Amino acid sequence: MKVSDFVADFLSKKGIKMVFELSGGMITHLLDSLRQTTDIQIVTMHHEQAAAFAAEGFARVSGLPGVALATSGPGATNLLTGIGSCYFDSVPAIFITGQVNTHEQKGDNPIRQLGFQETDIVSMARPITKAAFLVNDSSDIERVFEEAFMIANEGRPGPVLIDIPMNIQREQIEVQVKQKREEEEGPIDTLILSKLILDIKKAKAPLILSGRGIKASNSQELFARFVDKVNIPVITSLLGLDTISYDNPLRVGFIGSYGNRWANIAFGECDLLIVLGARLDIRQTGADTKFIENRKIYHIDCEPGEINNRVKGCVPIISDLSRFFRSFFVTSESETFGVNRNWIEHISQLKMQWPDTSELSVKGINPNVFIHQLSKSSGAAKAFLADVGSHQMWASQSLELLDGQHFLTSGGMGAMGFSLPAAIGACLALNNAPVVVIIGDGCMQINIQELQTIVRNKLNIKIVVLNNKSLGMITQFQESYFEARYQSTYWGYSAPDFEKIAEAYGIKAQTIFSEKETTEALEWLWEGENEDQSLLLQVMIEPLTNTYPKIAFGKPITEMEPFSKPIEMEGT
Repeated sequence: MKVSDFVADFLSKKGIKMVFELSGGMITHLLDSLRQTTDIQIVTMHHEQAAAFAAEGFARVSGLPGVALATSGPGATNLLTGIGSCYFDSVPAIFITGQVNTHEQKGDNPIRQLGFQETDIVSMARPITKAAFLVNDSSDIERVFEEAFMIANEGRPGPVLIDIPMNIQREQIEVQVKQKREEEEGPIDTLILSKLILDIKKAKAPLILSGRGIKASNSQELFARFVDKVNIPVITSLLGLDTISYDNPLRVGFIGSYGNRWANIAFGECDLLIVLGARLDIRQTGADTKFIENRKIYHIDCEPGEINNRVKGCVPIISDLSRFFRSFFVTSESETFGVNRNWIEHISQLKMQWPDTSELSVKGINPNVFIHQLSKSSGAAKAFLADVGSHQMWASQSLELLDGQHFLTSGGMGAMGFSLPAAIGACLALNNAPVVVIIGDGCMQINIQELQTIVRNKLNIKIVVLNNKSLGMITQFQESYFEARYQSTYWGYSAPDFEKIAEAYGIKAQTIFSEKETTEALEWLWEGENEDQSLLLQVMIEPLTNTYPKIAFGKPITEMEPFSKPIEMEGT
């Protein structure tokens, strides 16, 4: 069997329905085999970074590893941002790159390059992958692919890169019958689970912090059952936003540097915190972690290094979340947990005291009010995607996500340009069910070429551009720390009319400037024949509109701007 035919057949047998790529000479054998020997859909993008993000979007929604291909040299290096995004946000993915022929590789020779476009992508990718392989012997190909899929999915999921020289791709191999696979999981100590049960019963103000680990471990249903069982209110990280429905009475809100003010206050006041698949990183806790260390914290994570890293004194439970939930249900089978009405009522009062729609005083369209309106009108949407910047935080503060609706954004990498290509992957994984992209003018210009991919594949993606004619999150930073010198964010920066650009690609588009136009524009997004089409709505936001609340850097996360001022310059 030809190696490239084996790769295609292997992907098909693993249930992969589509791959994302931008063609190049060193992957032509792979693309030809995929087309000739399988039913896998080949989705051609217009930039390798976009292919990587599309694979990530597909994986986050489908639960299968995303697969992206790129040629050697610039094709492979262009994948790196998307590879890092999968690594930091725990997304299983297989990245396959073509490499120059083995006889064209420089090896140990003291030269920079031998073959044209020869690039050591394995060394570059290794720090941001779970594993990276260069296959210089065709007899290794079967083992490498089996290992790659196992590694990508096991434990904390993540990306694996496989680099295959072109001459290896066309060699013939004899496919072996595989043997596998050991899976060992010791039971969780019932003593620690019994202590957790006792602490839940004693707590006066308990909270659950839900993170990306819930989706990454495919344990959403178990998590919902856990919340129903223990009756504890839930705060979410940015990547855990879609783990609990907006209308669930136990949902508190989004916490972190730009979190809902009431949620951050509740975070600071809780006496028991159960952390499920979140890292307690600086964006979740702020720089000053002393405020959080004076209460009982149970931290459940499959990666030991994430526990007692920044926040000390946590009770560690090293476990995959699905295993933790199942063990907890067995241990607590005869237990009942009451509802702390006083605590829930207190949180409700905090919500009324600090509504997200009153944090900003703006001329024109209030972005938080608009996001609520967008949510209410977009019940048909199966996923919402936010890019990176001010609009991302407005979306996180105000989206009304319901059961079954996904939320995708770039967390650890924080990559501008993520949402448009990721929406392509998500939409395809959802069989072209509608998805909504919320994106800023700066992010829109990074992977704008993928509008053509949306049109060519007739995808049902509603694109909402919040255009404030600036890079708003950075202008706010410059206002705080650089005396409002807006170099390269407002000064020396510009954005086009995205309505005209969308129409040039063949996408119907509209622009709104005022609050009174909002209702009609949102009806237009979903009315009649528009319901199944890609559309673009440009929403003009007043330039230099800030994002509030925002943590006052250096202070506890309960103290937020504009009422509290930072005491040091934020470093992240």
